Amino acid sequence: MADVFEAEDTLLNRSVAVKLLHANFASDDAFVARFRREAQAAANLSHPNIVAIYDWGQDEGTYFMVMELIRGRTLREIIKSEGPLLARRSAEIAAESAAALSIAHQHGVFHRDVKPGNIMITEDGSVKVTDFGIARALDDSEELTRTGAVIGTATYFSPEQAQGLPADERSDMYSLGIVLYELLTGKPPFTGESPVAVAYQHVSELAPSPDSVNPDVPREIAAIAEHAIRKKPEDRYQTAEDFRADLLRYLGGNEPIAAAALLAAAPTSMIPPAAARPPAGSGSGSTATFEAPAEERGQAGYWAAVGALIVILLLGLWLVLRLLSGGGATVDTIEVPDLADVPAKEAFETLQDMDLKVREVTETSDETATGLVIRTDPPSGSNVEPKSFVDVVVSAGPEKFGVPNVIMENVDVARALIKAQGFAVGAIEYVLADDVDENLVMAQRPDGGSTAAPGTEVSLIVSSGPSSIEVPNVAGKSSETAILELARAGFENIETQEQFSSEVLQGFVIETNPASGQTVPRDATIIVMVSSGPEPVDVPDLVGKTQGQAEQELNALGLLIVISPEMVEVPIASGLVGNIAEQDPVFGTTVEVGSQITVKLGVVPQVTVPDVLNKDLSVAQTEMATATLTLDLVGTVVTNDAAKDGTIAAQDPAAGVAVDEGSFVNATVYLYQPDVPDFGNMTVGAAQALATSVNLGTVNQVGTIETGNIGLHGTIASQDPAVGTSVAVGTNIDVFIYVPPIAP
Repeated sequence: MADVFEAEDTLLNRSVAVKLLHANFASDDAFVARFRREAQAAANLSHPNIVAIYDWGQDEGTYFMVMELIRGRTLREIIKSEGPLLARRSAEIAAESAAALSIAHQHGVFHRDVKPGNIMITEDGSVKVTDFGIARALDDSEELTRTGAVIGTATYFSPEQAQGLPADERSDMYSLGIVLYELLTGKPPFTGESPVAVAYQHVSELAPSPDSVNPDVPREIAAIAEHAIRKKPEDRYQTAEDFRADLLRYLGGNEPIAAAALLAAAPTSMIPPAAARPPAGSGSGSTATFEAPAEERGQAGYWAAVGALIVILLLGLWLVLRLLSGGGATVDTIEVPDLADVPAKEAFETLQDMDLKVREVTETSDETATGLVIRTDPPSGSNVEPKSFVDVVVSAGPEKFGVPNVIMENVDVARALIKAQGFAVGAIEYVLADDVDENLVMAQRPDGGSTAAPGTEVSLIVSSGPSSIEVPNVAGKSSETAILELARAGFENIETQEQFSSEVLQGFVIETNPASGQTVPRDATIIVMVSSGPEPVDVPDLVGKTQGQAEQELNALGLLIVISPEMVEVPIASGLVGNIAEQDPVFGTTVEVGSQITVKLGVVPQVTVPDVLNKDLSVAQTEMATATLTLDLVGTVVTNDAAKDGTIAAQDPAAGVAVDEGSFVNATVYLYQPDVPDFGNMTVGAAQALATSVNLGTVNQVGTIETGNIGLHGTIASQDPAVGTSVAVGTNIDVFIYVPPIAP
């Protein structure tokens, strides 16, 4: 949603990072609000392991955020280039990340996207947790609840995030556990071809133990990672402090507490204890040291042995030189006494009486009272020459720190600041104050700016706000979030009522009564109207309607149509062919808006075409009608076989083919037409007899032809139609008769 640039702060002369919201989002109020929330949420988080937010604003429609500039690499880049990290370095990074998340959680902010890409290692090795852009404060969940979105990165989000459930600090602990797992093994425990596949594994599959993936991982830190990524939130680390404490126990060579059950199931030897803290010099503070990795310890031991051998050789050479120079006389030595817990003045006098010189060194201590000796250097029991210097380390008492000034801070911020400085939060008293906003600190003891020992309780007096307060706007938020916000605003009598709504999702707030913005007494009853979803509708009667008509009618009611691949056979005269013949649920059923209505379309039954070839036309028509088909005559086929006259010559479709009930079957019928015989040289009587025998009509003499051949007189000379012509039954034949020539 933004681009980040390196910039120069000309006022304070420092390099900063400036985040600019993309122009296409600047006109979207929801994105701008999210951008502003990121700045406000992160700006309240002050911790060395959290990227600092310096400023936020806009200029001519451009929204910007000014942040601390971090020079370094993300864990993602480090893992990609270097592979798995050493177990101790992994524990240190996870511990510092947990410290950052602990501060955020104390402010009511959950990161919800903890991943290697959002954890940076600076050039000096420090850890910085970045990008609280999708973090959600407890009093700001509108964006999430309105859309029902799952926010986060699939590889690292928790099972509850994968299921769309609310996220809390335990969700961040799960994600940090996945990061620790990847630091130890070089890869996350769950991978897949799609975010959905990875999310499914987070919910339903167990990750292999890190030490089974990478045998170099000690069982103790593997158990910490396994405990952090338990599926149920109540089974994993409950707070970032718990997670960090176990990591510090591991770094200190002690058995992790929260993961003890896992260790008991697979016992292994503990890692060696951390190296002892070296004696303090002239300073008054102390520095915690961690045990070096095994390979570094091996090298250190080697060089220590070489150094010891050199010292022995030099000492021997010194003794030889003293003997050769006549300096073999022995010198009396003095044993340094044990002065631990002795008053400093008494210790000084004791050493001076023993002819030793004293140098006083002060050091803070939680165990040794102020003014008493902690230890000496050289330590007690050492033999030193007279006039030697002995450093006496004297307790300056517990180290004291400046008490933070939390006046006019939010009580949650005050708690976080007090704990961050090593103090404890004491009694908190709430009082009504019309001139101080609710939850702001009005007074504190000890005062801000004074010094006190770590663990000192800081008590607070906090405003509970005026007696009448303004109803906050909780419309569009989940009912749980709305109740929480109203309670935080100071209202105690909160009731919920359900109401149908087609505009607000089920479980989310429509409005409140009294309405938001009104100022009412604290003891007033606030009615929260919660959407129970759209009002149910009755399924309409869809039978007999076309698919388009049904779809339009259902859409108007907020219902969905599903066309079943199954068909319903209906009579052709039913009017349902091609239209909706059945529906489920049936007409009149009450369903929720958005429900699916499944319909089946009507189809004509199939019948088999009978064989009517060579059957009489009337018989063929009867058989077709019996099969619910109609015989349609489309032509005739001429035949000179009188027996075939009037029978079926051809049909289409052919016999045995399946067709829709009521379909037409085309047929051609044989039509008998006799061929005209040869009447030549026949008398008219003989020709008539022949014509009658072949179903022809009358033989008519229409003219004469003269011939001198007496034998042909009275016979047929020519005919019309000609011989062989196919003619209809009863056709008349015209003939010419031979006659004698007429005398001149």
